[in-house]
Order: sequence, then structure tokens, then C-alpha cells
Amino acid sequence: MTAVEHGVAGMIHARLGECSPAERRVARVLLAAYPAAALETVAVLAERAGVSGPTVLRFVNRLGFRGHPEFQKAVRDELSERDTSPLSAYTAEPPAAPGGALERARRVLPQAVEATLAELPESEVEAAVRLLADPQLRVTGHGGRFSALLAHYLVMHLVQIRGNSRLLPAGQVERAGLLAELGRRDLLVLFDYRRYEQPTLRLAQAAKEHEAKIILFTDRWLSPVAGVADVVLPSRVDSPSAYDSFVPTVAVLETLIDGVIARLGPAAGEQLTSIEAAAQRYGLLG
Repeated sequence: MTAVEHGVAGMIHARLGECSPAERRVARVLLAAYPAAALETVAVLAERAGVSGPTVLRFVNRLGFRGHPEFQKAVRDELSERDTSPLSAYTAEPPAAPGGALERARRVLPQAVEATLAELPESEVEAAVRLLADPQLRVTGHGGRFSALLAHYLVMHLVQIRGNSRLLPAGQVERAGLLAELGRRDLLVLFDYRRYEQPTLRLAQAAKEHEAKIILFTDRWLSPVAGVADVVLPSRVDSPSAYDSFVPTVAVLETLIDGVIARLGPAAGEQLTSIEAAAQRYGLLG
């Protein structure tokens, strides 16, 4: 796995399970303040993690870099790509000539989905399913400008198969009221993709202070929320257009929904039956 394929932050997260306790402290410091922490000197990074300089270097070597300068070069090279917007992508690469859109989609999207599912650590998927299927946890979904659609998609399924799920309200009073109630029996499911949104990070940090659990859906460069999330699920965003694609993320959502239904067993069927009966009773089915 190279930095180009997965992003340096993604590489760090993917290798956590292989690390010694001291190396994991280095990884957590890097993820909590990425990318700024990755551009610190070995001495500063070691001090922040409470480890020795050689431990930092061993961790960098574990990622596949020959030394700290090479590691930092990969981070700097990644930053411009991480901050790409639809406008900058459009400007850098002129739109394709008319026709051929289907062929471009056939070439790009299946590969992005396949790479996403192949790169996801099975342990993270299992952890996400376990949290989403826990009836003791109240689920709150929230996304950004575009990724709010993904949060809505997931919550609609969870309402039908497990209940006790909602979206973070848009209204300030309602949102403040919900956030004031967050605690250890809450699960926050956040969607945050490049051009990461600062309010989402603040939300995650506040939720963690109240001992809530957090699942993060993000891209291969990893949102800063990865530093406080319990589960991180990166997806490719490769697209035939200037816009990042959410098709791979939808594939991950479908995977989790399948896992949650299987884990809930008969309880999922009972919830679906209850929802269907209520919809018929109140004339909600067209």
C-alpha cells in the first residue's frame, strides 16, 4: 500500500494494529493533529507522543518510508490533492468532450468501489456493525454540504431496522438541545470529506468529551475527525467528473446495513413490521 494509493493518514490508520504500544502513541498524535503534526521534527513529535526519537523513526519505517524526510515529502505532496475542490479540478483538467460519459463511468467507478472494499480493514467494518446494531446506543447522523445526503440515507435504513436513530437537527435550538444530551449511550455517525468542515470536527470533539462513540466516514486522506473517532471508514472518491464520487461510500453503507441486519436477526424483522404497520395505519404509504 503506497501513500499515493491510500494517503499518508490512511496508511497510518491502516497500520495501527501492527504497531507496538509506543508506536501507536506516535500514530495517535499524528492522526489527532494531521497534517501539522506530520510536519514537525522527530524530536517534537517524540516529545508530544511521550516516546523516544528512534520509536518515531521505527514507526515511519513501518509505513514504508526510508526516513523522516521522505515521510514528510509524501505528506507535503499530498496536501494539494487533499484540498482539491470541484473548481480547481475543473480548472486543472478541462471537461471531457461530449459523449463517452458512460465509458468513463465504467472505467472509473467499479475500480473505485473495488479498491474501497479491498482496503477497508475488516476489524473496522465489524466494529461499525457492532456499534450500529447496539440497541443501547442512540444513533445521530450528520454530514456536510453534500455528504448530508449519505447521513440521511443511512439513518432512513436504521430507523427501519433498529429504530432510535435520527439526523442532527438543522435548527440551532433543536441542535443545541440534542448536543446538550449527548453521553456515553450515544453514537455519532459523521460524514466528512476533503475540504473538511471545521464545525464537524468541533462536534466530534465535544461528543468525545461527553464519552459518545463516533463512526467516521471519510476519504482516503482522512478527515481530522479521525483523530477522535472510534471507527474510521475511508472510501475512494475517484470520479469521472470534477466532483468527488460518493458511489464507493454508498457501497460501504450497503455493506454495513447488511451486517447490521444480520447481527440484529429477528429484531430487525420486528422493527420493519412495526414501521410498516404504522405507515399503513397513518396513511403514509402512497
